[in-house]
This record gives sequence, C-alpha cells and structure tokens, in this order.
Amino acid sequence: MNTIHIIGLGAGDLDQLPLGVYKKLKAADNLYVRTEDHPVLTELAQESVTFKSFDSVYEKHDAFSPVYEEIAETLIDLSKRASIIYAVPGHPLVAEQTVQNLIAAEKQGLCRLAIEGGHSFLDSLFGALRIDPIEGFQLMDGTEMTSDQVNMTQHLLIAQVYDSFSASEVKLTLMEKYPDDYPVTIVTAAGSADEVLRTVPLHELDRSAEVNNLTTVYVPPAAEQTQRLKEWQTFRSIIAQLRGPEGCPWDREQTHESLSPYLIEEAHELLQAIQEGDDEAIADELGDVLLQVFLHAQIGQDNGYFQLEDVLESISAKMIRRHPHVFGDVPAEDSDQVVANWQEIKAQEKPAAASLLEGQDRFSSSLTTSFNYQKKAAKVGFSWPDAAGAWDKFHEELQEFQQEVAKGSKARQLDELGDLLFTLVNLARFFDLSPEEAMMQANRKFQTRFSYVEQQVKEGTGNFSDYTLEQLDDFWNQAKRLARKED
Repeated sequence: MNTIHIIGLGAGDLDQLPLGVYKKLKAADNLYVRTEDHPVLTELAQESVTFKSFDSVYEKHDAFSPVYEEIAETLIDLSKRASIIYAVPGHPLVAEQTVQNLIAAEKQGLCRLAIEGGHSFLDSLFGALRIDPIEGFQLMDGTEMTSDQVNMTQHLLIAQVYDSFSASEVKLTLMEKYPDDYPVTIVTAAGSADEVLRTVPLHELDRSAEVNNLTTVYVPPAAEQTQRLKEWQTFRSIIAQLRGPEGCPWDREQTHESLSPYLIEEAHELLQAIQEGDDEAIADELGDVLLQVFLHAQIGQDNGYFQLEDVLESISAKMIRRHPHVFGDVPAEDSDQVVANWQEIKAQEKPAAASLLEGQDRFSSSLTTSFNYQKKAAKVGFSWPDAAGAWDKFHEELQEFQQEVAKGSKARQLDELGDLLFTLVNLARFFDLSPEEAMMQANRKFQTRFSYVEQQVKEGTGNFSDYTLEQLDDFWNQAKRLARKED
C-alpha cells in the first residue's frame, strides 16, 4: 500500500517553513494541495514547483463537509497508484478536517499515512495576541460552532472564517451570548510579514475587514460577571455566592422545606403568564422557576447529598431512556404510541406499587390530587362509561350537600362539600379540562372584576359602606361587559 505524506504549510510565508519541509515540497513529483490560496504556495509556484489543488471541489458543493469528504476519497484513490504528498495550511492535525477524514480511513485499513507536521497557526496567534494558552483557550470551527459550546471565561479562537458569510454566521452565534459591542480581534496571516490585527465591536465583525483562509477571530475572556449573564455557570456561581458564608442571610437559612411554597407560587405565576400569552413574562417567570431549581440543587450540594450535575444526569438519562424512538430504534408512528412507550418504560423502571393511587397525591393541590386519583381509577374501569353518570352523581351530591347545609353539623357539611367538589373534578376529567387551571382562571377573573369594582368605589365616595349590594353588583356587571368587548 502506497503512502499519503501529509505536510503542513504553516501559517505564514515561505520564510517560516522548516528547511526539511521546503526540500520535500521542492522534490515532490505528486504534490496535491487542499487550496492554492496560501502564501507558501504562491512563492513555490514562482520557483517552478508544480502542484494540483482541490479548489474546484469547493465550487461543486454548498457545504464544507462534502468538500472534505470528496478530497479525502480522491487522495485515497490516487494513493492506490503511487505515493503522494498532500499539503495543507497550518499544521495537519490542527483544524484540518480532510486529514481527520484520512485518519478515519486509515483506521479502516483503506490507506497509509505519514503525517510530517508543520508550523501551527496557533503558535503565531499566541504571539500576535500576546496571550498565554495556559490561562485556558478554545479553538473552534467557525463553520460548525454553536453558542452553547462557548466558554466565556476562556480565550476563544475561531478558525475557518473564510469570507463575509462565514464571518456573519460566527457573529450571529457569538451575539447569542456576548453584547453587541463586545470587542473582537480579526487576525490575518499571523506571524508573517503580512500580519494584520484589527479590533472591532462584535456587530461589525462581518463588515469591518476582508477575511480569507488565513483569518482567525479572537474573542477575549469576559472578565466581568455582568458580561456573562447568559452563561449557565454564571448563574450557578451567583446562587453559590448567595448561599456562601459572605452571602445573603435569608438565602443561607433556606431549606428544601422552607422553599417549597415559593416553587408552587412561581409555577402558578408561570402558568398565568402562559395563559396570558405574554412571552416577556413567560421568560421572566421561567427564570423565577429556574431560580428555585438552582437553589434546591445548591442546598443539596451544601448538605453533601447531591449537586446540579446529578440533577442533570438524572433527567438527561431519563429523557434518553424514555424516548427510544429518538435515541434508539423503537418505532413510534404518532404521539399515542409515544405515550404508550413512555408508560411502559416508566412501569419497568419503578417497582410495583401497593396501590394504583400511590404517588398520585399532590400536597400542593387537592384538586390535582383528586384529578389524578380519578384518572388512575378510570384506567382500570372504575368509572362511568360517559359523562351522563358523572352528571347524575353531581346532582345527587349537590342535593345531599344542600340537605346538610339546612340541618346538618359542620363536620357533615364539610364532608358533603368535599363529595360535591370531587364530582366536579370528575366532570372536568370527562371533558378533558384541568380543574386546577379552571380554578386559577376563575380566581384571575374575580380579581380583575373586583379590581374594577374597587376602582369605581374609589372614584365615587371611596367607601364601600356607602354602596348597596345592588350598586356594587352593577359595577361587577360593567366589568363583565367590558371583558366581553375586549375578547
């Protein structure tokens, strides 16, 4: 099997090329290059060195991945006839996907490689930017990077920024985290005589300077915490600081139990924002719910029982496990099949309960507990076949409640009221309505209409005792009519 000799052209001009590499390039009979757009190749061409480039392959495809795949496949075919030299910009093992494709092919026994190094553009970049890599840096591919991969506390070097389009994509990705005016540096031909560094606001990245295959974008670490507010680790550190020795006395005193009412309250406020269709409020309320999650995770870490990573591992594993149609090979043609698979997997994960109702109670809501109980019972046939039976039961319980109100004790009245409410929840189940949401909506409606009544009293005498019930009821009906017009 013939050999593909892979040589790095370095990040600059011919003066930076090692002598041994220069001699191999001069003596090469079968020299192929990924792109001829490199200062070393320009100078070698002037010395009558001949080579074949793959620049034409770029014109055949709309994305880089198939370009790199075709180049690797072509090189493997060429090596079947004779050993060849393949030259790439920079170092072959730094940000060079064609070489990675060849390495993968070598592992499959499809070719034999000899990687002979070259000067990495990283060395020149560190020198040009005056940064110490031991402080922590990320090297990212500008054609594939996503914002969630970015660590804002490290030096960020973005390669593969070929043109204004790729620069625009990089800019938009960075703006998901960084402020629009955050300073970034465009470095071109680092370490060579043509080296250029230009620092611009992030929003000008794609229109401030010409970029080419020797361009790298540098984003400095965000030193200030207020610059990193869109990063998860920042929020986590804020919570840890609040719970720390020098943090907030109130936050330090909290426990899982003391925070429970706040979680319920924040969840209800989120539901209200969703019902109102207020996207800005939804984002705000989601943050409040997230605060509760992080606080509970921090308490777990402070007590030595669990930490946020355990929470993430648990829910991530559960999502993968319960979605085999996405992460495995189990078929699911529709949402009904998805739910069926979910319930089956859930049943396998948990030991058999002593009762069907086990785990269905919700201490925060008696309405939800009632709904869950009846739904579970209905699944094994303990329910009327249709809503007619539930209506009959409702009227029966209403009559019994009225009788107890007329002549019964408080204990009996309370008991019959519970039965009546229970039948209402059952009716809600038959009509696929959430009794919890219905009650929340009724409360909101009352609050809105009563606020209107209060406003009318305030604009009048300012004293409720000056108005009869009929007058107050008129204000209430006015509020109802106004609400209908808005709807």
